[in-house]
Amino acid sequence: MNYIVFDLEWNQSPGGKKYSNSRLPFEIIEIGAVKMNEQREVVDVFQRLVKPQVYNWIHDSIHEVIHVDYKDLADGVSFPQAADEFLDWCGEEWVFCTWGNQDVMELQRNMKYYGMLSKIKGPVTYYDAQKIYGICYNEDPCRRSLEYAIDKMHLPKAQEFHRALTDAKYTGEIFKRLDMPAVLANPSIDVYQNPKTRKEEIYLSYPNYDEYVSREFAEKEKVIKDREVASTKCPVCHMPAKRKIRWFMNNSRAYESVSFCQKHGYIKGKVRIRHTDEDAFYAIKTLKRIDEEKAEEIREKRDSLRKKRQTKRQSEKFV
Repeated sequence: MNYIVFDLEWNQSPGGKKYSNSRLPFEIIEIGAVKMNEQREVVDVFQRLVKPQVYNWIHDSIHEVIHVDYKDLADGVSFPQAADEFLDWCGEEWVFCTWGNQDVMELQRNMKYYGMLSKIKGPVTYYDAQKIYGICYNEDPCRRSLEYAIDKMHLPKAQEFHRALTDAKYTGEIFKRLDMPAVLANPSIDVYQNPKTRKEEIYLSYPNYDEYVSREFAEKEKVIKDREVASTKCPVCHMPAKRKIRWFMNNSRAYESVSFCQKHGYIKGKVRIRHTDEDAFYAIKTLKRIDEEKAEEIREKRDSLRKKRQTKRQSEKFV
């Protein structure tokens, strides 16, 4: 099996969000990748410039970062050709590796736009080198930049950042130095192709937390009412934990709860509800051990939000 360490550069509407294509807010303009064998040795490289079809000019902020001119892209290949060549180059047995959690999703979104999504089976399991770097260097949950990690690991910077192949090479240099047990214990899963049925629902157990991805629901209000979505089990022993603080919506529009396991203490639950392109909804739930102090902070946050909402409702009565 090979590791495909890849990086994407993309463009967006030069006229701002008002003129953005909702089906393709970020259009891929470059694909760069290195192929590493099981010993994490580089065995091949891949690079393609992609000729834009949706946005006919490079957004100023994008141009400042990646230093690619629209004239350069005019000589590029179409995205369908680039994607086909990339997947052919990947071979038969591989797993993606990226710096961060957006590239895998954007690759799929661009492929969906061109009717190619069936060529990648989802949900996609991959290794997020940025996340694993944070775990290995005790900086989790901080998300460090690629250049920060290169400097921290005292690796040479021979080329400028923010070109797809260069960033893929830098990510590969970091990836091959990460502790392999930590890598294997912390795979990521991209749910752009989310579960559709209960049979397809995803249950993952990591060293420090559990994650669950639900099936689709037609209505948002039904998600948090689902028994499996609302359940809280201890991420250590996986036995049901007694609810201490019921699910409530926090300021970031996610739901939180606190439960208690007799053996392993307090458990924080968090549910984020996602909206699909087809107007369906699904949940991503995480369950993580916390101490009593953190549990009390969540209780205080819930009480504070309740008071604010009560005050708002009362003031609206007199308007």
